[in-house]
Amino acid sequence: MKFTTLPNTDIKVSKICLGTMTWGEQNTEAEGHEQIEFALEKGVNFLDTAEMYSIPGKAETQGSTEKIIGTWFKKSGKREDVILTSKVVGPGNSMEHIRDNLGFSKEAITDALHKSLKRLQTDYIDLYQLHWPERNTNFFGKLGYEHDEEEKWEENFQEVLETLNEFVKEGKIRQVGLSNETPYGLSRFLEESRKHDLPKMITIQNPYNLLNRKDEIGLTEILHRENVGLFPYSPLGMGTLSGKHLDGIQENSRLGLFPQYKRYSNEHAVKATIAYAEIAKKYNLNFAQMSLAFVNTRPFVSSNIIGATSIKQLEENIGSIEVKLSEEVLEEINKVHEAYPNPAP
Repeated sequence: MKFTTLPNTDIKVSKICLGTMTWGEQNTEAEGHEQIEFALEKGVNFLDTAEMYSIPGKAETQGSTEKIIGTWFKKSGKREDVILTSKVVGPGNSMEHIRDNLGFSKEAITDALHKSLKRLQTDYIDLYQLHWPERNTNFFGKLGYEHDEEEKWEENFQEVLETLNEFVKEGKIRQVGLSNETPYGLSRFLEESRKHDLPKMITIQNPYNLLNRKDEIGLTEILHRENVGLFPYSPLGMGTLSGKHLDGIQENSRLGLFPQYKRYSNEHAVKATIAYAEIAKKYNLNFAQMSLAFVNTRPFVSSNIIGATSIKQLEENIGSIEVKLSEEVLEEINKVHEAYPNPAP
């Protein structure tokens, strides 16, 4: 395993992070525990979760993933062996089952954090992230920003950081970060942290893969210049970039079970996937590992969030850390990207 240090901290994490959002939906508690143990054996020390998991979000399973991690902590006594992240949800339709007070008010964050700590059976979270912005912006499959003149949101970057700072001082969270955020949002949080000596957002968790490199357009310059790390999620595009859907959506796969997730199935995304698969075949590379290795080796990536529903998948995904891509492979990947830029934002 390879390791990195989270920006502006002394927290050492594996370059592969174990994503957990299927636990409680596609995976049982026993399977979640098995995945943690297997990942630890392979050198992974980093777990990512959220208060709304498992996914897709619904009342019957909300918080189930944190509970599964919590029972593993209690059973194993290995809380100190793991770097743990979780997230607080922003506002959204059909999210009322999570809490009555959605968003990032002091009341909402306080409620969310304490409920997460209880489910996780721990006294602290190493990295606490805002799951998505409160304001209307271009996230979840939308490339272009469209301004909403009717928007009710009022700027509150300083207030949010002040709330988080209280929990940092109390020792309930160690560091703070963002998720599904834009260059504007990250920049504003960084500005307020400097201006008022408040905690810095050290990471941002966004979708990033061969079919979605949109963050290279504006965000990655900020990451480099401000020393902020990227946690890519969906590095395989919900399994698309393993090649398993090239002959049709697999029945028991995530895309088969939840057809509402269509962002990786449009015409241009399919054509790009076929082209990337040909590169893997040409150079005798495992397609999934090639896709992950590309993400692993980007200089702005702190840790790559992988997910799996089986130990076999998990072993293959973790194994991508040992895969090196030649300059020839990278050149061919970039040619495909130029032909089909960001077909699955």
